[in-house]
Amino acid sequence: MEGDVPGQVSGVPGQVSADVLIVGAGPTGLYAAYYAAFRGLSVAVVDSLEQPGGQVTAMYPEKLIYDVAGFPAVRGRDLVAGLVAQADRFDPVYLLGHEAQRLEFAGGTPRVTTSRGTRVDCGAVIVTGGIGPFAPRRLAGGEEYEGRGLAYFVPRLSDYDGKDVIVVGGGDSAFDWAENLHGLARSVTLVHRRDRFRAHAATVRRVRESGVRVLTHAEIERLAGTGWVEEAHVRHVRDGAVSTLRTQGVIAALGFLADLGPLESWGLRLDGRKIAVDTMMATNLPRVYAAGDITGYPGKVPLISVGFGEAATAVNNAAIALDPAAGLFPGHSTDASVPVSRSA
Repeated sequence: MEGDVPGQVSGVPGQVSADVLIVGAGPTGLYAAYYAAFRGLSVAVVDSLEQPGGQVTAMYPEKLIYDVAGFPAVRGRDLVAGLVAQADRFDPVYLLGHEAQRLEFAGGTPRVTTSRGTRVDCGAVIVTGGIGPFAPRRLAGGEEYEGRGLAYFVPRLSDYDGKDVIVVGGGDSAFDWAENLHGLARSVTLVHRRDRFRAHAATVRRVRESGVRVLTHAEIERLAGTGWVEEAHVRHVRDGAVSTLRTQGVIAALGFLADLGPLESWGLRLDGRKIAVDTMMATNLPRVYAAGDITGYPGKVPLISVGFGEAATAVNNAAIALDPAAGLFPGHSTDASVPVSRSA
């Protein structure tokens, strides 16, 4: 930005100045932060969560992820740790626990104000906010046991060691938890209201072959217990019969509710619930780009690996917006000297 030293972030209380502001500290945002700094740009990252990692950290830190290039399998928390370490070599400024609320333009460049009143003046914005703010779908009839045996996410698999666990749902998360907990928990039962599943077919097959009990056409009618959940009453949809399952842990993987939050007031052109972008990952707003699951375009594939590529595309095109003399392609990383850490 004009008047700033290239590659450095300046800030005073309540005010930050950076070349690029990344909105969202999930995997795509963390990679964008690294790649922007690799291009010599100063970076600030804002996220409404208190820790980096986005949905991975909040929802499935223990889950194995299979679609990241170079990793046959990588645990969610390990992927986030690696991405943070990669970005931290350039000391980005993190504004965690801040929601990006208001966007305005000052002299043609973006200015974002956060929910805590911090103003970020930047040369470009890259929105990598995943699905936006999200909250789990609640298990009807189980509200009073939230935090007392009923959970919607699994931060630590070890919490279920030796327990009788019920997993509710038919999507990828439900089957992933059932697979990961089998052999650790004393027993695992998966309950789903239909006999068709949204989960990956290979995962469904592995779970069925593992010996996990799978109850279909069934719903949790209510939970019961003194202080902590001790049993689940399961209604079998076809005949209306109700059976009782012993349990000390219920994981409701019923999906989540999400919206774009304050981003909807920015004037971004939307494609359904996604931000519409072109091949440069540019939005309809000047110097505002987007990457990752929050974007929509024909042929979009919502994978973490795709988000990484979109982040690099967004950064390289933002670099030209900041400096028209800059090249679109900065060269291969093997041709550059990348510091181990800025303080080293």
